[in-house]
Parts: sequence; structure tokens; C-alpha cells
Amino acid sequence: MKWDKIITTEQEYEKALKRLSIVFDANPDSPEGMEAELLVTLVEKYEKEHYPIAFPEPITAVKEAMEIKGLKDKDLIQAIGSKTTVSLVLNRKRALTIDMIRNLTELLGLPVEVLIQPYKLNGKQERVN
Repeated sequence: MKWDKIITTEQEYEKALKRLSIVFDANPDSPEGMEAELLVTLVEKYEKEHYPIAFPEPITAVKEAMEIKGLKDKDLIQAIGSKTTVSLVLNRKRALTIDMIRNLTELLGLPVEVLIQPYKLNGKQERVN
């Protein structure tokens, strides 16, 4: 199959993946390498549209980032505020504020898009303050 259009069907997607597995390690300057680069772009576009990956819930993302970085609750004081505020936020009793989101983005390397999502707080949907 010649790759002269975007991938629109599952069958085209499967063919593209199969071909990509063959040409993936080709020299980037070779015709196969250029084909691989094109296929990666086409496959990523198809996957983004047909298999979107949802962002994790903000507090879950914070806790996972803390675990990966080996951080404790006390390490978030600089980003969130007092020890009490950190506890309230991590236990979903207080919503993240814009300043907290900015600080957590810098401290934990989490995308703002993850942290600004609404999430449940005390059984109701909350917005960012």
C-alpha cells in the first residue's frame, strides 16, 4: 500500500503498523526511513483520534508522581502550603488552587492539563479555584 493519504480505517491502521514494524529501524535518510517517519506520523494521528488516552485524575496523578520521585507528603509543603493543607488536598477535602497547580507542575513535572481537570471532592464535582 502506498502511503499517500491519512489512515481512516482499522484495516489501513493494521497495514500501517505491519509495514512500520518492517521499516522502523531503517536509516532515517533512506527511502524506508522516510517512509517510517511518515507512518509514525499517520499512526499517531489515527491513534489520537481513535484510541485517546484519558488523563489521570489530578490527585491520583500527584500521588503517582510523588511515588515515582520518592517524595513524602511533607515534600509538597513548598508547593501547596502547610502540612494541614497538603493533607486536606491529598485526601480530597480541599481543591487545588491555581497557585498550587503552578507549583505542582514545576515540582512534579506534571502537565497543567492533568491538574486543571475537575475532580470529586467530598462527593461532589469540584472546579479549580
